[in-house]
Amino acid sequence: MTSDQAPLPTQDDVLGYFDSLSNWGRWGDDDQLGTLNHINAESRLRAAAAVRHGISVSCAWEVQVGPGVLERATHAVPRVAELSQDAGGIPTEAHDHGWGFSAESLTFTFHGGAYTHVDSLSHIFWNGTMYNGRGADLVDPNDGATWGAVTAAADGMVTRGILLDIPAVRGVDALEPGEPVVPADLEAAERRQNVRVQPGDAVLLRTGHGRRRHATGSEWAQEGSYQQAGWHAACLPWLRERDVAYIGADTAQDVNPSGYAEIFMPVHAVGLVAMGLWLVDNCDLEACASTAARLKQWDFQLSVCPVRFAGTSGSPVNPIATF
Repeated sequence: MTSDQAPLPTQDDVLGYFDSLSNWGRWGDDDQLGTLNHINAESRLRAAAAVRHGISVSCAWEVQVGPGVLERATHAVPRVAELSQDAGGIPTEAHDHGWGFSAESLTFTFHGGAYTHVDSLSHIFWNGTMYNGRGADLVDPNDGATWGAVTAAADGMVTRGILLDIPAVRGVDALEPGEPVVPADLEAAERRQNVRVQPGDAVLLRTGHGRRRHATGSEWAQEGSYQQAGWHAACLPWLRERDVAYIGADTAQDVNPSGYAEIFMPVHAVGLVAMGLWLVDNCDLEACASTAARLKQWDFQLSVCPVRFAGTSGSPVNPIATF
């Protein structure tokens, strides 16, 4: 910690964030959008104005289809078929009319460290409670999330995105596993990039983990270790003060270890449960960062559109940054 950085919060401070940073009731007792309420006409128009070059890049990892990655992957062999009126227009194999198709059945768990995905507000509980005081019993194996599901974001999470490149600030290729990002880093990145996070913006945090993942092919910074760089809990008050709509990172958000024995992933826990802060985990930000550096433009229109899976606590996503 350098002399210009504030002392890191204690564990009691972080536990106190559940109250001091709470957005419960801020947008009504029935609110399921949380910080997505910060996205409005003004922030969407600001996002549209950030499109100055007409260049789009994906911020997601490719989902590799195959054994060991997906639990089940089946590919129908292309086949000849005709439309059967008796089958209600469903193709059959009765005749060769030159028409064929392929199809897949995919099963995988998108939460975790491998896939780019969004966490909705039913993903994390604290003391049996999720955002806005709703009980964890509103999520069950049969019906899924009956409250706080990803379908609350059915209209999309489209706003201005800002990439904060922390390795560039520190003059390194990538942060080390377990290295935290604190508010002083965020503000140093803003100064370096001549940009400022405004209400309704989404913030993408580059730690450089994607660079390492491209080089090694592994989602883990160190094999056999869950250590990763990421947001320190000290950033949570900063994110609330700036009225950020949602955050993403090239890791699963939280620095790990968090430094707090009683709270494993405070950015997930305080962010989702108290603040209603939506999270986009495991982005691939390397193309976004290189494009931003080449264009000298660190803001862009960011489009995150969850699949409308009923009753789920998140969704795989392909965030698109358009410069």
